[in-house]
Amino acid sequence: MQEPTLGVAIITKNAAARLTECLQSVAFADQIVVIDGGSTDGSADIARAHGARVIEQTDWPGFGPQKNRAVDALATTWILSLDADEIVSPELASAIRAALASPTADVYAVDRLSSFCGHWIHHSGWYPDWIPRLFKRGAARFSNDLVHERLVFDTPAQRLAGKLMHYSYENFEGVLRKLDAYSTAGAQQRHAAGQRGSFGKALGRGAWAFVRTYVLRRGFLDGRAGFMIAMFNAETVYYRFLKLARLGEKQRSQPRPHQ
Repeated sequence: MQEPTLGVAIITKNAAARLTECLQSVAFADQIVVIDGGSTDGSADIARAHGARVIEQTDWPGFGPQKNRAVDALATTWILSLDADEIVSPELASAIRAALASPTADVYAVDRLSSFCGHWIHHSGWYPDWIPRLFKRGAARFSNDLVHERLVFDTPAQRLAGKLMHYSYENFEGVLRKLDAYSTAGAQQRHAAGQRGSFGKALGRGAWAFVRTYVLRRGFLDGRAGFMIAMFNAETVYYRFLKLARLGEKQRSQPRPHQ
């Protein structure tokens, strides 16, 4: 019987801040593939220095398709998908090795704990956050979503011990960049699906996002960081639907071809 092998799939673009720690945390893997989207901060060089195979793909197709490129580039029997700002804890690393040595499922979920501007978040809809990330080759694949992609699979996912430490928002500048990027990608995705936006919808959906995060998901228990996350969610949704409305206006203003 063939010994199980583990490959790590990572996508990057200007992800140098945590990439070294990310790669060091999975040094036990048999293969690491990094798909780089055109970094200018040395991310590709960092990945190569840690033994990763780097493939440059600058024609950004969205998060889902880019992650599938990394998966397809691996030749291992098992695949662990990571973001460049995620670090596998020693306990999780041990659990992964144990699962591969004696697998009882084709897909495994990990317990992700995320930080926001230096604060670990335990509420606000961010935690608990069990996400499927370890899977047997052929058992799962990422959706083709531009943003908020998900792993698609048919069999139940089992949970692994240990934490996946996620440094999602290091500073306010990063928060603002992601707010703009996520709202734009979300608008484009909804526009392609035929949805429409408006100022009223932006206002209503944004307000609801704040209430859902801060009240229903108990963001107030995360203190000031919880309030900031609620505001971030509200603004992301608000601008997403404003941008969606703008895309609709541009489409309607274009001249229609003659029949």
